Amino acid sequence: MPNTIYMKDNFWIAAFMIFGYFSCTAQHKNSTDFVPKGYIVFDKSFGDLNKDGQEDCILIIKGTNKDNIVINRFDEKVDRNRRGIIILFKTQESYQLVTMNYNCFFSENEDGGVYFPPELLVKVERGNLIIHYAHGRYGFWRYTFRYQDANFKLIGYDESSGGIVISKELSINFLTKKKLIRENTNENAVGGDEVFKETWSKIAINELILLSEIKDFEEFRIPY
Repeated sequence: MPNTIYMKDNFWIAAFMIFGYFSCTAQHKNSTDFVPKGYIVFDKSFGDLNKDGQEDCILIIKGTNKDNIVINRFDEKVDRNRRGIIILFKTQESYQLVTMNYNCFFSENEDGGVYFPPELLVKVERGNLIIHYAHGRYGFWRYTFRYQDANFKLIGYDESSGGIVISKELSINFLTKKKLIRENTNENAVGGDEVFKETWSKIAINELILLSEIKDFEEFRIPY
C-alpha cells in the first residue's frame, strides 16, 4: 500500500514548485522584459489602474517585421507595422502582467487619405484606462476601460464629430446601459455657441467587452 503521507508531501512540494515557477515568470523588475520577440517599445505611460497607490505601467509596442516597411503614395519609406498594448501592475519591486493585445492598433504611418490618420493617445484618468483617437477638425473618439473582475472591461465610449464647431456627440455608459446623442441645431455656430438637442436611450448589453478581445480598433464598431 502506498505511503499516503509521503504522497501528500510530494504533492504539495510539486504544487509549490509549479506555483513558484509561474509566479517568477509572471513578474519582472523591468517593464521591458514583457515585450515579446519581434516588437519594440513605441511608447510608455504610467498611472494607478488598480487603486493600490502604485504607478502601473502601460506599454505601447510596435512590430518590427521588415515586410511591413513600404513605400507610400508620396514615394516615402514608411513603417506600417501595427501596434499593441501591454498592461503591467506595479508590485513592491517588480511588475506583473495583467493583459496584452499585441496588434490592436494601426501604425502611426497609416494612409489617412485626404487628411492625416488619427493620433492615438493612451493615458490614465481617475483610475481608468483611456484610449483616445484624435482626428483634428474631424473630431475624436475614445474608449474607457476599467479594471474589474481581473480584466480590463469597456465601460464607456465617446465620440465627437467636428472640430471647432461640434456637429454631433455620442456618449455611451455601459454600466448604466444608457446612450446619449447630442446634435447641434445652430447652423450658424462658430464654436462654443452650439445649441444641442439631446436624445437619451437605453442599450441592451449582457456582458462588457474586454480589451484583450478587440482584435482591431479600426474595424471595431460599438454595436449599440
